[in-house]
Amino acid sequence: MNIVMVSPGYPLEMAYFTRALAAVGGTVIGVGDQPPSALPGEARNTLAHYEHVSLSDEGAVRGALQGLARHVSIDRVECLWEPYMILAAQLRESFGVPGMTVEQTVPFRDKESMKQAIDAAGIRTPWHVSATTVAAVWEAAEQVGYPLIVKPIAGAGSADTYRVDSAQELWEVLPLLRHVPEVSVEEFVDGEEFTYDTVCADGSILFDNIMWYRPRPLQMKMHEWISPASIVLRDLTVPDLGGGRQMGAEVLDALGFRTGFTHMEWYRKSDGEAVFGEIGGRPPGARAVDLMNYATDGDVFIAWAEAVVHGKLSQPLERRYNAGGVFKRAQGVGQITHIEGLDKLLAEYGEHVMVVDLLPVGAPRRDWRAVLISDGMIIVRHPELQPVIEMTERFAAELHMYAS
Repeated sequence: MNIVMVSPGYPLEMAYFTRALAAVGGTVIGVGDQPPSALPGEARNTLAHYEHVSLSDEGAVRGALQGLARHVSIDRVECLWEPYMILAAQLRESFGVPGMTVEQTVPFRDKESMKQAIDAAGIRTPWHVSATTVAAVWEAAEQVGYPLIVKPIAGAGSADTYRVDSAQELWEVLPLLRHVPEVSVEEFVDGEEFTYDTVCADGSILFDNIMWYRPRPLQMKMHEWISPASIVLRDLTVPDLGGGRQMGAEVLDALGFRTGFTHMEWYRKSDGEAVFGEIGGRPPGARAVDLMNYATDGDVFIAWAEAVVHGKLSQPLERRYNAGGVFKRAQGVGQITHIEGLDKLLAEYGEHVMVVDLLPVGAPRRDWRAVLISDGMIIVRHPELQPVIEMTERFAAELHMYAS
Protein backbone atom coordinates (compact mmCIF):
# COMPACT_ATOMS: atom_id res chain seq x y z
CA MET A 1 0.00 0.00 0.00
CA ASN A 2 1.39 3.40 -1.06
CA ILE A 3 0.46 6.04 1.52
CA VAL A 4 0.96 9.76 1.09
CA MET A 5 1.74 11.34 4.47
CA VAL A 6 1.14 15.10 4.49
CA SER A 7 3.71 16.88 6.70
CA PRO A 8 5.54 13.71 7.76
CA GLY A 9 8.04 15.46 10.03
CA TYR A 10 6.26 18.39 11.61
CA PRO A 11 5.14 18.67 14.36
CA LEU A 12 7.69 16.23 15.74
CA GLU A 13 5.10 13.58 16.69
CA MET A 14 4.25 13.20 13.00
CA ALA A 15 7.62 11.54 12.47
CA TYR A 16 6.62 8.71 14.83
CA PHE A 17 3.37 8.15 12.95
CA THR A 18 5.30 8.16 9.66
CA ARG A 19 7.73 5.57 11.00
CA ALA A 20 4.82 3.46 12.24
CA LEU A 21 3.23 3.33 8.77
CA ALA A 22 6.45 1.93 7.33
CA ALA A 23 6.84 -0.47 10.25
CA VAL A 24 3.49 -2.15 9.54
CA GLY A 25 4.19 -2.59 5.83
CA GLY A 26 3.15 0.70 4.23
CA THR A 27 5.24 2.38 1.55
CA VAL A 28 5.24 5.98 2.74
CA ILE A 29 5.52 8.98 0.41
CA GLY A 30 6.05 12.23 2.26
CA VAL A 31 4.78 15.64 1.14
CA GLY A 32 5.88 18.59 3.20
CA ASP A 33 7.38 22.05 3.31
CA GLN A 34 10.40 21.09 5.40
CA PRO A 35 13.64 20.70 3.43
CA PRO A 36 14.64 17.02 3.33
CA SER A 37 17.63 17.72 5.56
CA ALA A 38 15.32 19.17 8.23
CA LEU A 39 13.14 16.08 8.52
CA PRO A 40 13.55 14.17 11.79
CA GLY A 41 15.44 10.93 11.33
CA GLU A 42 12.37 8.86 12.26
CA ALA A 43 10.64 10.22 9.17
CA ARG A 44 13.58 10.70 6.80
CA ASN A 45 14.84 7.14 7.27
CA THR A 46 11.46 5.50 6.64
CA LEU A 47 10.13 7.50 3.67
CA ALA A 48 10.28 5.78 0.29
CA HIS A 49 10.06 9.19 -1.42
CA TYR A 50 9.68 12.83 -0.38
CA GLU A 51 8.16 15.75 -2.28
CA HIS A 52 9.36 19.10 -0.92
CA VAL A 53 6.60 21.57 -1.75
CA SER A 54 4.69 24.39 -0.06
CA LEU A 55 1.67 22.88 1.68
CA SER A 56 -0.12 26.21 1.43
CA ASP A 57 -0.17 25.82 -2.38
CA GLU A 58 -2.79 23.14 -3.09
CA GLY A 59 -2.11 23.24 -6.83
CA ALA A 60 1.61 22.67 -6.34
CA VAL A 61 0.97 19.72 -4.01
CA ARG A 62 -1.53 18.17 -6.40
CA GLY A 63 0.80 18.71 -9.34
CA ALA A 64 3.72 17.04 -7.56
CA LEU A 65 1.60 14.01 -6.72
CA GLN A 66 0.09 13.80 -10.19
CA GLY A 67 3.59 13.53 -11.58
CA LEU A 68 4.38 10.82 -9.07
CA ALA A 69 1.12 8.98 -9.79
CA ARG A 70 2.29 8.34 -13.37
CA HIS A 71 4.82 5.92 -11.91
CA VAL A 72 3.20 4.50 -8.74
CA SER A 73 -0.31 4.12 -7.40
CA ILE A 74 -1.53 6.31 -4.54
CA ASP A 75 -3.67 4.21 -2.24
CA ARG A 76 -4.25 6.48 0.77
CA VAL A 77 -3.62 10.06 1.87
CA GLU A 78 -3.09 10.67 5.61
CA CYS A 79 -2.63 13.85 7.60
CA LEU A 80 -2.58 14.20 11.39
CA TRP A 81 -1.74 17.90 11.59
CA GLU A 82 -4.84 20.05 11.84
CA PRO A 83 -3.96 22.91 9.46
CA TYR A 84 -3.68 20.56 6.47
CA MET A 85 -6.55 18.14 7.04
CA ILE A 86 -8.64 19.89 4.40
CA LEU A 87 -5.72 19.66 1.96
CA ALA A 88 -5.52 15.91 2.61
CA ALA A 89 -9.26 15.58 1.94
CA GLN A 90 -8.90 17.49 -1.33
CA LEU A 91 -6.11 15.15 -2.38
CA ARG A 92 -8.23 12.10 -1.57
CA GLU A 93 -10.98 13.42 -3.80
CA SER A 94 -8.51 14.26 -6.58
CA PHE A 95 -6.96 10.79 -6.59
CA GLY A 96 -10.12 8.84 -5.73
CA VAL A 97 -8.72 7.17 -2.62
CA PRO A 98 -10.65 6.22 0.54
CA GLY A 99 -10.85 8.39 3.61
CA MET A 100 -12.65 11.53 4.74
CA THR A 101 -13.92 13.82 2.00
CA VAL A 102 -13.81 17.62 2.23
CA GLU A 103 -17.45 17.67 3.32
CA GLN A 104 -16.75 15.13 6.07
CA THR A 105 -13.59 16.95 7.17
CA VAL A 106 -15.07 20.44 7.50
CA PRO A 107 -16.89 19.72 10.80
CA PHE A 108 -13.58 18.60 12.32
CA ARG A 109 -12.05 21.98 11.45
CA ASP A 110 -14.97 24.42 11.76
CA LYS A 111 -16.20 24.48 15.35
CA GLU A 112 -19.57 25.96 14.45
CA SER A 113 -20.27 23.33 11.76
CA MET A 114 -19.05 20.72 14.21
CA LYS A 115 -21.50 21.75 16.91
CA GLN A 116 -24.37 22.08 14.44
CA ALA A 117 -23.83 18.46 13.38
CA ILE A 118 -23.63 17.34 17.01
CA ASP A 119 -26.75 19.34 17.89
CA ALA A 120 -28.64 17.68 15.05
CA ALA A 121 -27.79 14.28 16.56
CA GLY A 122 -29.33 15.33 19.88
CA ILE A 123 -26.02 15.40 21.77
CA ARG A 124 -25.60 18.01 24.51
CA THR A 125 -23.32 20.87 23.47
CA PRO A 126 -22.75 24.30 25.00
CA TRP A 127 -25.07 26.96 23.60
CA HIS A 128 -23.11 28.55 20.75
CA VAL A 129 -23.19 30.92 17.79
CA SER A 130 -20.59 32.05 15.27
CA ALA A 131 -19.65 35.69 14.75
CA THR A 132 -17.58 37.51 12.16
CA THR A 133 -18.02 41.07 13.45
CA VAL A 134 -17.62 42.84 16.77
CA ALA A 135 -21.33 43.67 16.74
CA ALA A 136 -22.21 40.01 16.26
CA VAL A 137 -20.02 39.03 19.21
CA TRP A 138 -21.83 41.55 21.43
CA GLU A 139 -25.19 40.28 20.23
CA ALA A 140 -24.20 36.69 20.98
CA ALA A 141 -22.91 37.68 24.43
CA GLU A 142 -26.30 39.22 25.25
CA GLN A 143 -28.01 35.96 24.29
CA VAL A 144 -25.72 33.50 26.07
CA GLY A 145 -24.89 35.59 29.13
CA TYR A 146 -21.74 35.55 31.27
CA PRO A 147 -19.49 33.70 31.80
CA LEU A 148 -18.89 32.72 28.20
CA ILE A 149 -16.11 31.43 25.97
CA VAL A 150 -14.86 33.15 22.80
CA LYS A 151 -12.62 31.09 20.50
CA PRO A 152 -11.73 30.67 16.81
CA ILE A 153 -14.00 28.34 14.87
CA ALA A 154 -10.92 26.80 13.22
CA GLY A 155 -8.55 26.85 16.17
CA ALA A 156 -6.62 24.07 17.87
CA GLY A 157 -6.06 23.59 21.57
CA SER A 158 -6.59 26.72 23.64
CA ALA A 159 -5.00 29.18 21.20
CA ASP A 160 -6.89 32.52 21.10
CA THR A 161 -9.48 31.10 23.50
CA TYR A 162 -10.79 33.30 26.30
CA ARG A 163 -13.17 32.97 29.19
CA VAL A 164 -15.12 36.22 29.56
CA ASP A 165 -16.94 36.98 32.82
CA SER A 166 -18.31 40.45 32.12
CA ALA A 167 -18.93 43.09 29.47
CA GLN A 168 -15.78 44.89 30.61
CA GLU A 169 -13.71 41.75 30.02
CA LEU A 170 -15.25 41.36 26.58
CA TRP A 171 -14.12 44.90 25.73
CA GLU A 172 -10.60 43.86 26.76
CA VAL A 173 -10.62 40.57 24.84
CA LEU A 174 -12.01 41.75 21.51
CA PRO A 175 -8.83 43.61 20.41
CA LEU A 176 -6.86 40.40 21.01
CA LEU A 177 -9.02 38.63 18.41
CA ARG A 178 -8.68 41.12 15.55
CA HIS A 179 -6.59 38.61 13.56
CA VAL A 180 -9.25 35.88 13.88
CA PRO A 181 -11.78 36.04 10.99
CA GLU A 182 -14.57 34.08 12.70
CA VAL A 183 -15.15 33.12 16.32
CA SER A 184 -17.52 30.90 18.26
CA VAL A 185 -19.25 32.49 21.24
CA GLU A 186 -20.51 29.81 23.58
CA GLU A 187 -21.78 28.97 27.03
CA PHE A 188 -19.12 28.37 29.67
CA VAL A 189 -19.68 24.89 31.09
CA ASP A 190 -18.63 24.64 34.71
CA GLY A 191 -17.15 21.20 35.29
CA GLU A 192 -14.08 19.01 35.04
CA GLU A 193 -12.56 18.57 31.60
CA PHE A 194 -11.56 15.28 29.98
CA THR A 195 -10.63 13.92 26.58
CA TYR A 196 -12.02 10.95 24.71
CA ASP A 197 -9.46 9.71 22.19
CA THR A 198 -9.87 6.84 19.74
CA VAL A 199 -8.16 4.79 17.08
CA CYS A 200 -10.79 3.53 14.64
CA ALA A 201 -10.94 1.32 11.56
CA ASP A 202 -13.95 1.13 9.26
CA GLY A 203 -16.22 2.67 11.88
CA SER A 204 -15.15 0.39 14.76
CA ILE A 205 -13.34 1.74 17.83
CA LEU A 206 -10.21 -0.39 18.24
CA PHE A 207 -8.73 1.59 21.13
CA ASP A 208 -10.13 4.35 23.29
CA ASN A 209 -8.60 6.57 25.94
CA ILE A 210 -9.74 9.12 28.50
CA MET A 211 -7.38 11.79 29.78
CA TRP A 212 -8.12 14.12 32.71
CA TYR A 213 -6.90 17.72 32.57
CA ARG A 214 -5.75 19.16 35.92
CA PRO A 215 -6.63 22.01 35.94
CA ARG A 216 -8.78 22.86 32.91
CA PRO A 217 -6.80 24.13 29.90
CA LEU A 218 -8.21 27.64 30.18
CA GLN A 219 -6.83 27.94 33.71
CA MET A 220 -3.48 26.58 32.50
CA LYS A 221 -3.45 29.32 29.88
CA MET A 222 -4.30 32.15 32.27
CA HIS A 223 -1.72 31.63 35.03
CA GLU A 224 2.01 31.18 34.45
CA TRP A 225 2.61 29.76 37.93
CA ILE A 226 0.47 26.68 37.21
CA SER A 227 2.23 23.43 36.34
CA PRO A 228 -0.39 21.79 34.09
CA ALA A 229 -0.97 18.08 34.49
CA SER A 230 -2.75 15.50 32.34
CA ILE A 231 -3.59 12.00 33.57
CA VAL A 232 -4.42 9.10 31.23
CA LEU A 233 -6.85 6.96 33.18
CA ARG A 234 -6.57 3.20 33.50
CA ASP A 235 -10.17 2.29 34.39
CA LEU A 236 -12.66 3.66 31.86
CA THR A 237 -15.54 1.64 33.30
CA VAL A 238 -16.10 3.81 36.38
CA PRO A 239 -19.59 5.40 36.35
CA ASP A 240 -18.26 8.98 36.34
CA LEU A 241 -16.74 8.42 32.89
CA GLY A 242 -19.59 6.45 31.34
CA GLY A 243 -21.48 9.44 30.00
CA GLY A 244 -18.45 10.89 28.25
CA ARG A 245 -17.41 7.56 26.78
CA GLN A 246 -20.91 6.90 25.42
CA MET A 247 -21.12 10.43 24.07
CA GLY A 248 -17.78 9.98 22.32
CA ALA A 249 -19.06 7.00 20.39
CA GLU A 250 -22.24 8.90 19.48
CA VAL A 251 -20.20 11.86 18.24
CA LEU A 252 -18.15 9.62 15.94
CA ASP A 253 -21.36 8.18 14.53
CA ALA A 254 -22.88 11.64 14.06
CA LEU A 255 -19.83 12.85 12.13
CA GLY A 256 -19.46 9.64 10.13
CA PHE A 257 -15.87 9.07 11.23
CA ARG A 258 -14.50 5.76 9.93
CA THR A 259 -10.73 5.28 10.14
CA GLY A 260 -7.94 7.07 11.97
CA PHE A 261 -7.28 8.97 15.19
CA THR A 262 -9.73 11.27 16.99
CA HIS A 263 -9.28 13.59 19.94
CA MET A 264 -12.44 14.84 21.67
CA GLU A 265 -12.75 17.11 24.70
CA TRP A 266 -15.75 16.99 27.00
CA TYR A 267 -16.93 18.28 30.36
CA ARG A 268 -18.40 16.49 33.36
CA LYS A 269 -20.61 18.80 35.41
CA SER A 270 -21.06 18.45 39.16
CA ASP A 271 -24.44 16.77 38.60
CA GLY A 272 -22.78 14.14 36.37
CA GLU A 273 -24.01 15.52 33.04
CA ALA A 274 -21.57 15.02 30.16
CA VAL A 275 -21.29 17.95 27.74
CA PHE A 276 -19.49 17.86 24.39
CA GLY A 277 -16.62 20.31 23.91
CA GLU A 278 -15.00 19.77 20.51
CA ILE A 279 -13.33 17.09 18.42
CA GLY A 280 -10.43 16.83 16.01
CA GLY A 281 -9.68 14.09 13.50
CA ARG A 282 -6.15 13.80 14.82
CA PRO A 283 -4.24 12.65 17.90
CA PRO A 284 -3.87 14.94 20.93
CA GLY A 285 -0.64 16.90 21.12
CA ALA A 286 1.71 17.71 23.99
CA ARG A 287 3.03 14.13 24.17
CA ALA A 288 -0.35 12.70 25.13
CA VAL A 289 0.31 9.70 22.89
CA ASP A 290 3.43 9.04 24.98
CA LEU A 291 1.21 8.97 28.06
CA MET A 292 -1.04 6.41 26.34
CA ASN A 293 2.02 4.30 25.55
CA TYR A 294 3.19 4.36 29.16
CA ALA A 295 -0.33 3.54 30.34
CA THR A 296 -0.54 0.47 28.09
CA ASP A 297 3.09 -0.63 27.75
CA GLY A 298 2.18 -0.52 24.08
CA ASP A 299 2.69 1.57 20.97
CA VAL A 300 -0.31 3.68 19.97
CA PHE A 301 1.62 5.05 16.97
CA ILE A 302 1.76 1.49 15.63
CA ALA A 303 -1.89 0.87 16.56
CA TRP A 304 -2.96 3.85 14.42
CA ALA A 305 -0.82 2.64 11.53
CA GLU A 306 -2.26 -0.87 11.76
CA ALA A 307 -5.79 0.57 11.72
CA VAL A 308 -4.97 2.55 8.56
CA VAL A 309 -3.04 -0.16 6.70
CA HIS A 310 -4.68 -3.39 7.90
CA GLY A 311 -8.00 -2.30 9.43
CA LYS A 312 -7.28 -4.09 12.70
CA LEU A 313 -4.78 -4.31 15.56
CA SER A 314 -2.32 -7.19 15.68
CA GLN A 315 -2.94 -7.33 19.42
CA PRO A 316 -5.17 -5.29 21.74
CA LEU A 317 -3.74 -2.47 23.83
CA GLU A 318 -4.26 -3.29 27.49
CA ARG A 319 -4.68 -0.47 30.02
CA ARG A 320 -2.23 -1.35 32.80
CA TYR A 321 -1.42 1.98 34.46
CA ASN A 322 -2.63 5.46 35.13
CA ALA A 323 -0.02 7.74 33.53
CA GLY A 324 0.43 11.40 34.39
CA GLY A 325 2.39 14.16 32.72
CA VAL A 326 3.39 17.41 34.47
CA PHE A 327 4.59 20.40 32.43
CA LYS A 328 6.99 22.76 34.16
CA ARG A 329 7.34 26.51 33.67
CA ALA A 330 10.49 28.20 34.88
CA GLN A 331 10.34 31.28 37.08
CA GLY A 332 12.03 34.32 35.59
CA VAL A 333 13.10 35.18 32.05
CA GLY A 334 16.09 34.34 29.92
CA GLN A 335 18.11 31.16 30.34
CA ILE A 336 17.57 28.28 32.76
CA THR A 337 19.93 28.82 35.71
CA HIS A 338 19.08 26.00 38.12
CA ILE A 339 16.54 23.34 39.08
CA GLU A 340 15.44 22.57 42.63
CA GLY A 341 13.54 19.68 44.18
CA LEU A 342 14.14 17.06 41.48
CA ASP A 343 16.57 14.86 43.41
CA LYS A 344 14.28 14.63 46.44
CA LEU A 345 11.25 13.69 44.33
CA LEU A 346 13.20 11.11 42.35
CA ALA A 347 14.42 9.56 45.60
CA GLU A 348 10.80 9.13 46.70
CA TYR A 349 9.17 8.15 43.42
CA GLY A 350 11.99 7.05 41.15
CA GLU A 351 10.57 3.63 40.20
CA HIS A 352 7.36 5.29 39.03
CA VAL A 353 9.03 8.10 37.04
CA MET A 354 9.19 7.19 33.36
CA VAL A 355 10.44 10.43 31.81
CA VAL A 356 12.42 13.43 33.03
CA ASP A 357 12.70 15.81 30.08
CA LEU A 358 13.54 19.27 31.40
CA LEU A 359 15.45 22.03 29.64
CA PRO A 360 19.09 21.92 30.72
CA VAL A 361 20.84 24.73 32.53
CA GLY A 362 21.83 27.35 29.98
CA ALA A 363 18.93 26.70 27.60
CA PRO A 364 16.59 29.63 26.84
CA ARG A 365 13.11 29.49 28.32
CA ARG A 366 10.24 28.64 26.01
CA ASP A 367 7.14 30.80 25.63
CA TRP A 368 4.68 29.14 28.03
CA ARG A 369 1.76 30.84 26.29
CA ALA A 370 2.60 29.26 22.94
CA VAL A 371 3.94 25.82 23.91
CA LEU A 372 2.11 23.60 26.40
CA ILE A 373 5.19 21.49 27.12
CA SER A 374 6.75 24.75 28.33
CA ASP A 375 10.21 24.18 29.83
CA GLY A 376 9.96 20.43 30.14
CA MET A 377 7.89 17.61 31.52
CA ILE A 378 7.83 14.69 33.92
CA ILE A 379 5.89 11.47 33.23
CA VAL A 380 4.89 9.16 36.08
CA ARG A 381 2.72 6.06 36.24
CA HIS A 382 1.16 3.65 38.74
CA PRO A 383 -1.57 0.98 38.55
CA GLU A 384 -3.65 2.94 41.09
CA LEU A 385 -4.98 6.43 40.40
CA GLN A 386 -4.40 8.08 43.78
CA PRO A 387 -0.59 7.65 43.72
CA VAL A 388 -0.50 9.27 40.27
CA ILE A 389 -2.58 12.19 41.53
CA GLU A 390 -0.18 12.55 44.46
CA MET A 391 2.94 12.36 42.30
CA THR A 392 1.71 14.88 39.75
CA GLU A 393 0.73 17.28 42.53
CA ARG A 394 4.11 16.89 44.24
CA PHE A 395 6.08 17.47 41.03
CA ALA A 396 3.84 20.46 40.28
CA ALA A 397 4.35 22.01 43.71
CA GLU A 398 7.89 21.03 44.72
CA LEU A 399 9.91 20.91 41.48
CA HIS A 400 11.10 24.40 40.57
CA MET A 401 12.98 25.71 37.56
CA TYR A 402 14.55 29.15 37.54
CA ALA A 403 15.69 31.43 34.73
CA SER A 404 17.46 34.78 34.52
